[in-house]
Amino acid sequence: MLSHKITSSITTPFALNDDDFYQHWRDKKLLGYPDNLGELIVEINDPRQLTRLEKQKLLAVCQKSNMVIYAGKTADDPDPEIPLSMGRAFKLLKLDHNWLADESGLTSLTVVDDGARQNYIPYSNRAINWHTDGYYNKADKQIHGLNLHCVMSAAIGGENRLLDHEIAYLKLRDENPDYIRALMADDVMTIPARISSDGVVARQEEVGPVFSINAMTGDLHMRYTIRTQNVIWKNDPLTQAALAFLEAFLESDSKYIYQGKLEPGMGLISNNVLHDRSAFEDSDQQKRLIYRARYYDRLANTNVHDIYG
Repeated sequence: MLSHKITSSITTPFALNDDDFYQHWRDKKLLGYPDNLGELIVEINDPRQLTRLEKQKLLAVCQKSNMVIYAGKTADDPDPEIPLSMGRAFKLLKLDHNWLADESGLTSLTVVDDGARQNYIPYSNRAINWHTDGYYNKADKQIHGLNLHCVMSAAIGGENRLLDHEIAYLKLRDENPDYIRALMADDVMTIPARISSDGVVARQEEVGPVFSINAMTGDLHMRYTIRTQNVIWKNDPLTQAALAFLEAFLESDSKYIYQGKLEPGMGLISNNVLHDRSAFEDSDQQKRLIYRARYYDRLANTNVHDIYG
């Protein structure tokens, strides 16, 4: 259950009416926060057979930054069980079987020149700007967990920038708490309906907040895209100021924004953090293939009360 308002008795640092808990959370969140991409990387052997120590190391990074990059030794092995096993290790079980997903529930992100996939940017070599996955999903089908597993990297390009959505919230709230209030409004973000080529409504229009709070756990969720043609924003001064501040932060040189490239056997597992992708070029010998797994679950043992009390 997601809400921008807290309807249960649970406390959360993300509620604007609890500044004491927010300051407590903020201090602990930033203490020892990773200074660079290398601090997000955990070397492992095989995600299909994680050791207890490997899992502990992965979890420790996730608990701080809502994401971890695993560097496995499976190289270009295309076995779908590699990312699926990693998901199960974090109790990610509810896969989002979107309409372009493979039979396994994974989505193969690679350049496609024919069929329905050719019409969508993830299946091209073009850049994809800042977003969280599934921002267009219905309220009861929000994406909380995300795994991007690299089978083969592009010959040139294909880097990702990464930002913990809780850091985005923190920066906005520190600048002006009213920015958070604006981005929690039920009508701040409208995703237009998707109309199929034969004129049928394939996906209904979705209206909702950017930031919402799980009323049962107190955790923060974010849905966002910077692509203006994919979203209609509420046109009031406060909302526009909040969006401008967020956009400027995303394009800044903040130490909290990491950039790097997944190589074969590496993957990003996260609580659906903000990310983008640069344009890339394939070669005859090296064609980019990323498995994407989207989940309705959040990574186990990463809830705000698990970590911050």
